[in-house]
Amino acid sequence: MPFPIVKFLPSDSANPSKIIKSEMLMEMKQYLLDTFKFNDQANKKVLAKMQALPEKDNCIKFFSHLINSQNKWLARIIRYPENLQMSWWEPVYAFEQLEEEWNKSLQMWIEFLERKAEQELFAEMPFIGFDGSHWSAKLKDIALQLNYHSIHHRAQMQMLIRQQGVEPDFVDYIGTVYKKIS
Repeated sequence: MPFPIVKFLPSDSANPSKIIKSEMLMEMKQYLLDTFKFNDQANKKVLAKMQALPEKDNCIKFFSHLINSQNKWLARIIRYPENLQMSWWEPVYAFEQLEEEWNKSLQMWIEFLERKAEQELFAEMPFIGFDGSHWSAKLKDIALQLNYHSIHHRAQMQMLIRQQGVEPDFVDYIGTVYKKIS
């Protein structure tokens, strides 16, 4: 199901807070793919900054956790009702393995989503939860969770980078889409 992208009328209009629907529509599938690609770029900027850190261990743990989360969620929904005993926090990869492991986990999600029809993204996906019970969530919500979770831990890594005297890169989403107009 497409959802509208909205824009505000210019401030000199009679009602500046009126929202109109754009003629452009974006499919949820494309939105999810774009979000994974944004997170990929931002996480790789953090990974590059980690290279300069004297103490990488905590950042490595968070970055490994992001990889493990993507792997575990995909396994949870593909292999249901099997109760997989995968850890959110292990393995902790060596720094030199992070980019390769990240690329693999990301590519699996991209390929998985590309094979799905738009309506399949809104389907409830059953999985075994943290407590061994059966749960479900929409596929789109699982994909969004992974990306929002990545933002959360990326912020923690950015803080750790700054605490070690290295200036983190600007990795906010808006930095990928805004443009100077004057």
